[in-house]
Amino acid sequence: MTPTDINTLITRLQSCDTPTVCNAIEVAQGKRGFDGFTHRTVEWSGKPDDRIVGFARTARIAGVIPPADPPEDIRARRMAYFEAMNDGPRPGVAVIEDMDGEAALGAWWGEVHAQVHQNVFGLGGAVTNGVMRDLGDMPDGFPVLAGSVGPSHGFVHVRDVGTPVTVFGMRVEQGDLVHADRHGAICVPTEVLPLLNAAIDRLIAAEAVVLDPLNDGPVDFETFKDLWAGFEKART
Repeated sequence: MTPTDINTLITRLQSCDTPTVCNAIEVAQGKRGFDGFTHRTVEWSGKPDDRIVGFARTARIAGVIPPADPPEDIRARRMAYFEAMNDGPRPGVAVIEDMDGEAALGAWWGEVHAQVHQNVFGLGGAVTNGVMRDLGDMPDGFPVLAGSVGPSHGFVHVRDVGTPVTVFGMRVEQGDLVHADRHGAICVPTEVLPLLNAAIDRLIAAEAVVLDPLNDGPVDFETFKDLWAGFEKART
């Protein structure tokens, strides 16, 4: 895809919610079974209609146990993380795996990091299985999708940068295109990117077979059966 094509697709994705994009990926693939999405309920710091669309900048963190490395190594790794977040294509999104998993308690995401990632690195949001805090102080336009909400940063520290990460079953590599909203996140397969815009059109047209008549008011069951038959024929 050309840069113009990519920009057109990203603009389109910013107008769609994540369930729509998830369904459209299956339309593009021609089958059901896409599973590159977060597999559990998540917390969302943004407004109901906010979306995150961007190329992943990945890292892994931990925070339950204090790091055993020398303080200068911890600081150097943190700065390497900041440099990595500042690099790469835009729009960008931080995708951070908390290696503590369900036991995660150290909030990497709060007012300070959200402001830094938005206003220094130019990222559009963050996706993590870890913890967030400072919900009333998060900057507008930088939504965070997280596994939980908590009050403390614990011993949170960077473990590695740029490696593949897994967030609630969703595997993401550096540079993958990610879409997220209050429903969860998905990692868009590279092979469907050239097909995705047309797939969204097809999906919307298929759903309109049922939704347009119902939005006009009630229908009887015989009419519904005809509508549903048309929908089944049009959808994946």
